[in-house]
Amino acid sequence: MEEKRLIAGRRPVWEALQAGTAVSRIIVQQGLRSKAITDIVSAAKARQIAVEYWPKNAMDKRDAGNHQGVIAEVPPFRYTPFADLLAARRDEPPFLVVLDHLQDPHNVGAIVRTAYAAGCHGLILPERRAAGMTPAAVRTAAGAAEYLPVARVVNVARCLEQCREAGMWVYGADMEGEMLYTEGDYKGPVVLVIGSEGEGLGRLVKTKCDYLVRLPMRGRIKSLNASVAAGLLMYEVFRQRAGFT
Repeated sequence: MEEKRLIAGRRPVWEALQAGTAVSRIIVQQGLRSKAITDIVSAAKARQIAVEYWPKNAMDKRDAGNHQGVIAEVPPFRYTPFADLLAARRDEPPFLVVLDHLQDPHNVGAIVRTAYAAGCHGLILPERRAAGMTPAAVRTAAGAAEYLPVARVVNVARCLEQCREAGMWVYGADMEGEMLYTEGDYKGPVVLVIGSEGEGLGRLVKTKCDYLVRLPMRGRIKSLNASVAAGLLMYEVFRQRAGFT
């Protein structure tokens, strides 16, 4: 029997319901009243999803995070096959993001949220030695995990080779990159690669990038948080594609 996955928090639960996620049960904190909770309960009942009312201490035991008075029980997270991301037909050139062994699920969740907002078509994670779409990542994504396809691959370097074979240009974020991130041309088929916290891009992964781009920085700090760097790069892709100046 598959273990249930929990989605906690008002925005993530609402987005799961709107996305048509297979929610089996909604748990609501007893005595809690707000428009957000009322909307969630109404949406659940419209889909004939069971709604139960629990005391706060019981909900805290079920989910130790900040559940905001509502928890949804859903099936385990479903990853999209990597081949499906490459083969998908789109109205614009593909835009994918690859995370090279990030360890913090909160960084992964934040990147998923920003990627979806910036028009990314899919995110790719390593299967091993990296944070996946854990409950913490899903919560941090604040609903975006229900919309953005996320794939896992055994080998990041091989994944990038396949992207290049499919006609995509691969840009890796590196503090010693040969050009500024704004100098890249992201209007065509593109893959952005974000390195892990502290370590950055792996040596072999760097060799699979067509370009290494850097973010300008002042002061003595040599790198940005991975999710912040990813956000800047993804919105540069968005800016170029939208034609903003």
